[in-house]
Amino acid sequence: MSDPRRERRKVLVIEDEQDIRELLKVTLEGEGLQVLLAGDGELGLALARRERPALVILDLMLPGIGGLEVCRRIRSEESMARVPILILSARSGEPDKVVGLELGADDYVTKPFSPREVVARVRALLRRAWGDPGEAPSEHYERGNIKIDFDAYEVLISGQRMEFSLREFELLKFFVTHPNRVYERGQLLELVWGPDTFVEPRTVDVHVRRLRRRIEKDDANPELIVTVRGVGYMFDERKLDAS
Repeated sequence: MSDPRRERRKVLVIEDEQDIRELLKVTLEGEGLQVLLAGDGELGLALARRERPALVILDLMLPGIGGLEVCRRIRSEESMARVPILILSARSGEPDKVVGLELGADDYVTKPFSPREVVARVRALLRRAWGDPGEAPSEHYERGNIKIDFDAYEVLISGQRMEFSLREFELLKFFVTHPNRVYERGQLLELVWGPDTFVEPRTVDVHVRRLRRRIEKDDANPELIVTVRGVGYMFDERKLDAS
């Protein structure tokens, strides 16, 4: 996959409402981004595979292939596993947000939206996924059966490469660099998602559950990401030494 840090970053907007597509195009191009447009899920998937965008803005209510299915297919392809997905939808209910996050979306904005808010979230997701041009390589983490290259966005569990969405990777990175301390859900939202991201505390639970499926020997009885009842979560790094 080409590195978006070396080229003008492409943002793919998959949205069936033409007015919204054009608004996002003008807004994002004003920020120096290259914008690709698709009015349905089938075309959106084709463009994603061909153009390899740095980020996808995805509506849920699409003709043909729905937005959730588009999200699932993007996440299922190794070449696009790192690409952040920002869901844009009129569906504001918590179940819809949880399903989108379960499928691998990284953020969720409801309609009607502020173009400035979308720009801020796009910038944050791009920065977290790809960094800034010319930034120095980050450190590695290696303990027990977990090896992480923070700069290459690569995670090996017992020698096997595992794919993570952007938010999952950021949460795992936070846990391994802040071990053996309990964090409340609100703290994790602020420290990992950022203070300007407006999502529910249950979002943390969704991502913790996804992480456990990948790094725990038995995700039904987790030993690494431990729930501290009534408080939040702790990454017990000591358990890695016993693995």
